[in-house]
Amino acid sequence: MNKSLAVMMALATLVLGAPAHADGLVDNVDGITLDEAGRAQRFTGLLVGRDGKVVQLLREGDPRPARLDWRTDMKGKVLIPGFVDAHGHVMELGFRALELDLSDTRTLAEAKARIAAYVAANPDRKWIIGGGWNQEKWGHGRFPTAADLDEVVSDRPVWLARADGHASWANSAAMRAAGISAKSVTPPGGRIEKSGAEPNGVFVDAAQELVAKFVPMALPKERMAAFYKAQEALLSAGITAAADMGTSLDDWLTYRRAGDAGALRVRVISYGAGVEETIRIGGTGPTPWLYDGHLRLVGAKIYTDGALGSRGAWLKAPYADAPDQVGAGFLSDSQLSNLMSRAAMDGYQLAVHAIGDRANAQVLASIAELAPTYGGDRRWRIEHAQIIDPADLPKLADHGTIASMQPVHQTSDRTMAEARLGSARLAGAYAWATMLKNGVPLAFGTDFPVERPDPFAGWAAGFTRTDADGEPYGGWQPQEVLSREQAWHAYTMGGAYAGFAEAVFGRLAPGQYADFIIVDRDPTVATASALRATRVEQTWVGGVKVWQSR
Repeated sequence: MNKSLAVMMALATLVLGAPAHADGLVDNVDGITLDEAGRAQRFTGLLVGRDGKVVQLLREGDPRPARLDWRTDMKGKVLIPGFVDAHGHVMELGFRALELDLSDTRTLAEAKARIAAYVAANPDRKWIIGGGWNQEKWGHGRFPTAADLDEVVSDRPVWLARADGHASWANSAAMRAAGISAKSVTPPGGRIEKSGAEPNGVFVDAAQELVAKFVPMALPKERMAAFYKAQEALLSAGITAAADMGTSLDDWLTYRRAGDAGALRVRVISYGAGVEETIRIGGTGPTPWLYDGHLRLVGAKIYTDGALGSRGAWLKAPYADAPDQVGAGFLSDSQLSNLMSRAAMDGYQLAVHAIGDRANAQVLASIAELAPTYGGDRRWRIEHAQIIDPADLPKLADHGTIASMQPVHQTSDRTMAEARLGSARLAGAYAWATMLKNGVPLAFGTDFPVERPDPFAGWAAGFTRTDADGEPYGGWQPQEVLSREQAWHAYTMGGAYAGFAEAVFGRLAPGQYADFIIVDRDPTVATASALRATRVEQTWVGGVKVWQSR
């Protein structure tokens, strides 16, 4: 070997062994991410480029660059990718924080006391708005009524959404303001709860609009305040990206205002509230990524049925605890296919809400009908996919349909699902493991504010199928339990894939945004109860620290 060749080889070795150029280094970490195969990968340093993307993962002993614009020593703390919440409602989360919140009330009496206190503290509000109630937690075995509310406040309208958003509770003043009477006609896809012939104050699914259209609209400044509240809640929970299911034009303009002001920190994957609203926002197709990967309209959200809690989920057979009801299908088969086709024509992704087995069968049939026409990488999504006839489960894999699910629904709805369906119809309920075995992509979310934006609770539920108290022992329908890594994948890479963002974020790898969180324990070895107690200490998006615990 001549001298010049030896020199060239030595130089090549130095170049290959040196870290790539980076502007910043997050060093001295106990870093954990998933590789492309979903296996845990450890590192001790994270090199970040000027564009906010990962340049290189460094392991112990790897050389660090001598020249950097900045360096942060994490003193051995645990660093993991930020969570990608595949299903939530950003603005609703913010408004819930600003309005009357009944989500933690355990009895009707407690809810009434909370309402009375809120009214006393807000004497000038013309309408009392809020939500979060769940009659299943109250143990009354019935919906609340206008009479219950009238006992607390009768001098102004009150309008309170159920926790799942599929029913709302009005007092008599609200019904008078909306002109509700015994002559009011229930719209398709809805139900007016009645005492005899008279509406009793609860409006289910599409019937909510009878009152909701009379509720004063939020002002732009109120919308901005709600967004900033939601953003703070998400970042503090370790959620660096979220799919916003049901973005209105006003919501979109709120996100744009935040982006224009340089204040959009969390990444929002937007799905318009129905096909028409999606087209109003995006025109003839999905938008590009805006604000350095912080906002994109990717698709449309459509509803086909309601929720189990309000008996609005559309079932193939009657409810076990209400033999005269099967729920409600919001759209005929042709209406659903036409809506999905209209969105698909312009390249929008379809995210279709379906909870009951009849609703899920309807969506799967529409996908099978449309897939031959709209080829390519469509990534059809079913949101919730909670109750599926076992005979229909294999159909999810036929056209790459994504099951966008929320593990905390399985734990919080378990006893209700048993009551609503009976034990003989639970084989296809929250069937995560079967879906994965069939090759169905899983994307996990929290469905905030229906549930708390707490991905650690969902992650724990995913690999245990037990609640915070460890119940039921051994897990509910334990044959559907996931591994710890599979559940983590669904909350990170799965959520990114579901929103066509897997090349942008979802794990820590060269070329992906440096979206990560610093936590107080190693979640890959923590017990389920310890995982639920994990505390987020810092949240970084695009290599910038955007939140820190106090």
